[in-house]
Amino acid sequence: MESVIYGYARVSSRDQCEERQLIALMDFPVPERNIYVDKISGKDFNRPQYRKLLKKLKMGDVLVIKSIDRLGRNYEEILEQWRVITKEKKAAVVVLDMPLLDTRKTKKDLMGIFVADLVLQILSYVAQTERENIRQRQKEGIAAAKKRGVRLGRPPKEKPGSFPDVLNAWKAGKISSREAATVLGVAQNTFLRWCRAI
Repeated sequence: MESVIYGYARVSSRDQCEERQLIALMDFPVPERNIYVDKISGKDFNRPQYRKLLKKLKMGDVLVIKSIDRLGRNYEEILEQWRVITKEKKAAVVVLDMPLLDTRKTKKDLMGIFVADLVLQILSYVAQTERENIRQRQKEGIAAAKKRGVRLGRPPKEKPGSFPDVLNAWKAGKISSREAATVLGVAQNTFLRWCRAI
């Protein structure tokens, strides 16, 4: 049976554009109908298109991705997906940004397989280390800004002038916290936070 070439692209939020990945995949060339795209947040790694693609992938097929971090969001996940594709599915992987990671060339070559696996481990580790460094720099930047007295986040909502009357009505049990919030035009959590702050 003839092998099928698939492509996978992933962007981590709805704002990011997958166009660069798609152009690279189609230049490979991957047929447009065989390209699967997920737009997901970093926190929620539920990837419906990737799962659909994995079900279709069979022995001898080729999966093309632009860069190794499209396979997962951390070191362990990337290595696990690589294992599933190359060992369980027995499909080939081509990473466009890293020509050494092209298992089509290494299928029957033990040294080639070893080199590809080694390069993958190093790249996955470097990618995760860089993400952790970025997070650390953000944390340090926020701490430094707070030290300088910079207020982060949205400014606190001002209490309307009618707040004391509504508060008294709520304390007297005449209205619920939800009703009080509606009268003041704020969320129930905001009203309760104002009450706790008194």
